[in-house]
This record gives sequence, C-alpha cells and structure tokens, in this order.
Amino acid sequence: MTALSQPPAHPASGKNTTTGSFRAWLLHDLRQTQALHQGPHAVPRGDEKKHSWWRVMCLTGVDLFSSLGYAPAIAVVAAGALSPLATVLLVAVMLLGALPVYRRVSVESHSGSGSIAMLERLLPRWGGKFFVLALIGFAATDFVITMTLSAADAAAHLIANPLLPGWLQGQNLAVTLFLLALLGAVFLRGFREAIGVAVVLVGIYLALNAVLVVATLAEAFAHPIQVNDWWQAMLTSQGNPILMFAVAFLVFPKLALGMSGFETGVAVMPQIRGDSSDTEEDPAGRIRGTKRLLTAAAVIMSTFLVTTSFTTVVLVPEQDFQPGGPADGRALALQAHEYLGVVFGSAYDLSTIAILWFAGASAMAGLLNLVPRYLPRYGMAPQWTKATRPLVLVFTGVGFLVTLIFAASVDAQSGAYATGVLVLMTSAAVAVTLSARRQGQRGLTVGFGIIAAVFIYTTLTNMVERPEGLQIAAIFIAAIIVISLVSRAKRSFELHATSIQLDEKALEFISEADAGPIHVVAHEPQEITGAAYLDKLQSVSEASHLAPDEDVIFLEVVIDDSSDFETALDVKGITRHGYRVLEVHGPVVPNTIASVLLHIRDTTGTMPHVYFRWTEGNPVLNLMRFVFFGEGEIAPVTREVLRQAVPDVTQRPWVHVG
Repeated sequence: MTALSQPPAHPASGKNTTTGSFRAWLLHDLRQTQALHQGPHAVPRGDEKKHSWWRVMCLTGVDLFSSLGYAPAIAVVAAGALSPLATVLLVAVMLLGALPVYRRVSVESHSGSGSIAMLERLLPRWGGKFFVLALIGFAATDFVITMTLSAADAAAHLIANPLLPGWLQGQNLAVTLFLLALLGAVFLRGFREAIGVAVVLVGIYLALNAVLVVATLAEAFAHPIQVNDWWQAMLTSQGNPILMFAVAFLVFPKLALGMSGFETGVAVMPQIRGDSSDTEEDPAGRIRGTKRLLTAAAVIMSTFLVTTSFTTVVLVPEQDFQPGGPADGRALALQAHEYLGVVFGSAYDLSTIAILWFAGASAMAGLLNLVPRYLPRYGMAPQWTKATRPLVLVFTGVGFLVTLIFAASVDAQSGAYATGVLVLMTSAAVAVTLSARRQGQRGLTVGFGIIAAVFIYTTLTNMVERPEGLQIAAIFIAAIIVISLVSRAKRSFELHATSIQLDEKALEFISEADAGPIHVVAHEPQEITGAAYLDKLQSVSEASHLAPDEDVIFLEVVIDDSSDFETALDVKGITRHGYRVLEVHGPVVPNTIASVLLHIRDTTGTMPHVYFRWTEGNPVLNLMRFVFFGEGEIAPVTREVLRQAVPDVTQRPWVHVG
C-alpha cells in the first residue's frame, strides 16, 4: 500500500479504549484521501435516493418560509405605515433580481457549490483563495445567525404561548440555548430524513399561514375604517408619492431577511431527481427541477410577504411592535390567537416553533456543506474538518457564543443576518455578471450588472445602518483567515497528491531502470537547454560521486497555482537533448517530488534515489517562498515531507544533496 493511501490508525487499546472509541465515533465519516468533501448536500453516491424538486424545496423552504415568523414585525418597525410598499419593493427585487441570478447559478454551479464556486473559478490563485475565504466568513455569518436568530424567535413564540407555565417568562436565553443544543444533538446523532421532516413542517406551516391570511384579510376588509386610516397614514407620512417611494426604497434593505434561502436552494440541488439521461457534466433535468424549486419558493414567499405586511400594519396597533410588546417578532402568531382562537393559535405557535428550529437545521447543513468543501482542499483546515461531528460541536459552540452576546434578541441579530444574506446574494449577482461578460452576452451582462448594483446598494445600506453585521462578519473572516494560514503552514509538509498518473512514456522510463537503482535528478524546468542538463548531471556526479555514465532520469515540477493544495498529478515522459525527463505540473515543488518518488517506489518495487543542489539564499526567506509560492528550500523540505509520510527510514527514498 502506498503512502498516499495509508488507512487511519486503529484506536488505541487497553486503558485508552474509551478515548479511541470516542475518537472513532467522532471521526466516523472522515475521508482520508478524498480531495473534495461533498458535504450533506453532495452529489449522492451509489443508490442513494433522490427526490422530486418540490420535496427538496421544502428543505430549503424551512429557511426561506420560516422568516415569516418575524419578517412582518420587522417590516412595521422599519417602515411603519409604509411597510407594505417597502415589502412590494422587496418582492420586486426578489422576483426580478435574486430569482434570475440564482436560476443562472443553478446552471453554472450544479454540483451544490453555489455562487462561491463560480467566483473561485473566475478568480484563481491566492487572490481568489482569500476572496473565497472572505465570502465563507460572510456565509458563516449568514448560517450561524440563521441558527441563533431562528432559535431565539422560536423561544419567543414558545414563551409567549398562553398555555405554557408562567415560570418560562423571561427565560428566552435559556430556552434558546436549549434549542441550539437540541439542534446540535440531532446532527451528532446523524442527519437522515431531513427532507421528509421538512415536507411535513413546511406543508403544515404554509397551510396554517394560508388560513391565517384569508382570515386576516377578511377581518381587515370587514373594517374599512382601519384600512382607510392606514391608507391616510401612509399618504400623509411623507407628503407626496415620490418621497413615499424614496423612503420605502431606503428602508427596504432592512427587510432583506425575507430573501434568505436562495443560496441554500442551489446548495441542495444535487438532491433533486433529474432525467435518466442526466450526466454530472450536463444534468439538464436536475437544473430544470432547481429552477422550478427557486421559482415556486420565490412566488410563494412573495405572496405571503405582501399579504401579511398589509394585514399586520392594518390590524395590529403600532405600539404592540415595540420591544417586549405582544407583536414583537411574532405579529402573525398574535393574529392567529386573536382572530382564530387559542387552539388554532397554539397550533400555529407549535408549527412556527418547529419550522424556526428546523431553519437552524438547514443552516447547520449549509455550514457542513460549505466549510469542508473548501478549507481542507485549500490546506487551510485540519483533516478532521472533513468529518461532520467535530464541525457540529464547533458550530454549536459558536452558536452558543453568539446567542450569549446578543442575549437571544431577534431584533439585535436581524442586522447581522441581513448582512450575511445580502453579501451572498451580491456575490452571486457579481458572479453571474462576470460569467455573462466572459461569454460575450452583452444584454445579460447589463441586466445582471443592474441587479448587482441594486444588491451592492442594499448591502452597503444595511452595513451602514446595522454595522453589527459587518462587525460579526469581520470577526468570522479574521478568524477563518488566521486559522487557515496557520493550518496551511502546519500542513505544508503533507503529501498533497490525491492521485498520480504516469503516461506511457513515463512508465517506460522507470521500467527501464527497475533492474537496479533508479536515479532521479531534480531539475529546474526553466532551464531546458542541452547545456543545462549536462551541467546538472556533472554537478550531481561531482557532489554525490555518481558515475558520469550512470542512467538518470530528470524530474521537473512546473508550478501552476501555488495556492492549490490537494491536486491530482499527471506525469509525462519527455525526451530532451537525449535525456529522459519526467515532467509534472503541481502547486508545490518539494511535495510533488516526494509524491512522485513514492509512486515510483510502489510501482517498480525499487527504492529511488533523488539528487539535489543546495538552494542559494536566506533559509527563512526560502521557507516563506515554499509556503506561499511552492518553491524555495527544495532539498530539505522534500526530505521532511518524505520523513513525515514514511516514518520507517528503510522504506523512504534516498535524498542526496550536494
């Protein structure tokens, strides 16, 4: 078995059995050699069942639709009598902006990686990596605050129910922490029938909301004086229609919570059942189903947002929306109790609590899909982050911390939540704009550019008015970048190759030498003249006492993108000036050389010898060049990579330096 595919060590025995068993349980799904962790929403393997698009819509809908629990109240607090008008603008942005953008994302990023993967392809190398890390920071803000805000709102609905004991009053923080712990426990046990649970929760929740909307609309129109009072208040609030629309345009960014869930919608698309003719390169059926999912979810949500913003502003007194008021974060639940009775109201509360709590499950799944997909592949996270359960513990702990900081307040977290949602939508709009421009689609470039401009304005406005979202995102980004760079430095001496493939000529070169020692000379690919090869061969002969007529193979590593970490290596055999050369493209010279040497050892059964010249320059600077640019101190680093990969010195290729 090669060093690239060594199995994980068995748990310790004896007195460490308990520790070993816990470690095995914690890392049960850790893939040791898989470059790309697929995550909970990955392309299913084997015979794993896929689902109809409308069922998958319910999974993403627990995030999108659950915001009805607090969106109407936030709209009234932000816009007052203008809240229906601001909501109409929000819906216009959703249907004419977010929906077209994410329909395009579903076409170009159909593996479940979302818009971040599009930007990763458009912005390569270190600049692209750091940009992706920043987006992951905002995405973490979005998903973590989704968990904490939804749990806090679920706790508020639970405590406000009149049938529950009075001692729960004021225990919002404790109840929220309990709900987050329960969410973490679900994922520690294993997240299985998520879609089935989501279908039930979303179906019941939407049905109850439909009944409530019909009842409250009937109630509103049964009292035309209240409707007229609202209408007059809206008309007189700013003096003229132009100012009304201007104010509504200025405040609608605060309502951005109602647009959450689109990024999750494209993340879950690999779960959608496509056509029998679908391929991973062209899953036309899956893409078509995703477009239906996004459209249906957007239309349903838009309908509920517009109708509930009208009924709440007409039927609920404005003072009830103030912090601590009966409609604070739960305007629809208040109406359910008031107009449809305690039984229906309690059923509505239970449904709202369940979907808000499960919205956190959707966010947790999003985090588990996002972090392992990028950071380990960049070398910017430990290997254990490819396992689900350790990440669940980390994300649950972060959720606890955020909840304590915000004291489980829905209003206090809404700005941070909106920031995360809007940054992801802005990045998606920018990604599709750049994609359309690259493909020469001028009309789409202009259209998507306008949408991107709207989202940029909305995002910046929200950041200025609610800076806590940017502050939290900055903390996440800083933590991710620092941890990522430390992890990258610590993992720099690992083997990076996920697979190695030698072409026919390369196999011929190494098979010719398997009767005796295989002598490999490391050579710089920038110097490929006959004189350069001869000079290197003479230097090696003098420094290492290698016979001048000894059969040697030159090995050249061409650095493509030094920011990459886990890569597949293709080795080509080339004859130059009568010399045999193995050429391989990789991100890092020493690690690539080590991987090729071990592959030669395992392919031929013969221990190779590799020959280097010492690198000139300051060793510290050369080490930094190695970490960030893939070169530098080649000889000692190659030896260290081999030492860490093969602890048994008798099984380790020989390294000669002179």
